[in-house]
Amino acid sequence: MLNFPATPREITASLWRNRSLINASIKREVLGRYRGSMMGLFWSFFNPMFMLMVYTLVFSVIFQARWSAGSVSKTEYALLLFAGLLIFNIFAECINRAPSLIVGNTNYVKKVVFPLEILPWVTLGAALFHGLVSLSAWLIAYMIFFGPPHVTLLYLPLIILPFGLFIMGLSWALASLGVYLRDVGQFISLVTTALMFLSPIFYPASAVPENYRYLLFMNPLTPIIEQARDLLFWGKAPDFAMLGVYLLITSVIAWLGFAWFQKTRKGFADVL
Repeated sequence: MLNFPATPREITASLWRNRSLINASIKREVLGRYRGSMMGLFWSFFNPMFMLMVYTLVFSVIFQARWSAGSVSKTEYALLLFAGLLIFNIFAECINRAPSLIVGNTNYVKKVVFPLEILPWVTLGAALFHGLVSLSAWLIAYMIFFGPPHVTLLYLPLIILPFGLFIMGLSWALASLGVYLRDVGQFISLVTTALMFLSPIFYPASAVPENYRYLLFMNPLTPIIEQARDLLFWGKAPDFAMLGVYLLITSVIAWLGFAWFQKTRKGFADVL
């Protein structure tokens, strides 16, 4: 029986060893999503812009929501909301697809020798591509209404790195669980919907009553969303101490998820 290493070193080793296959798969994933459509990749730009307009209409026009008590700018609210959605959408795209990654690619399990552990990397790569397109749209809007973007934008990869490790750990675990428990996908869909409203996307963390604010920061999405918003809109440098702790925790989560995937993948062919 094949032995699948589950060490932390194997995570980076597998990523490097299969880098060409991962890059090719990401390109196929991105292009395949829009194959045959008239607008092609433009949909990756149009979709977030359309949802941004819907959310802005509902919250800032109908409900008269404002980011701060003294603000009357709908543009400010829209861009702050969009900055939060940038982060959340990367998370949601990966996590919602994770339970079906193996189930939806049974040929890779049964018929060919394929490094199954790279499938979550492919999903993350495609999600990051769409996130980059959305970020471009955000920057265009910001420059139109507020001028040149803040130089703190360059720190964005520093907060995406630990966030990506967190996503990968969950994706590996959910991809494995999705093989044995088919209800996982339905449950995760509910969880991600709830997290969208339980994360500071449509409102600042300061809007939550102080007695309950600690619950908001127990949400692992909260610090990354807040940091991204500070970098992009407010021009604040990241909290490096917090990011260091977050990186340590998410590295452990990534390894645990990878180890679970490697230990359970031997039974995939039997179940499928």
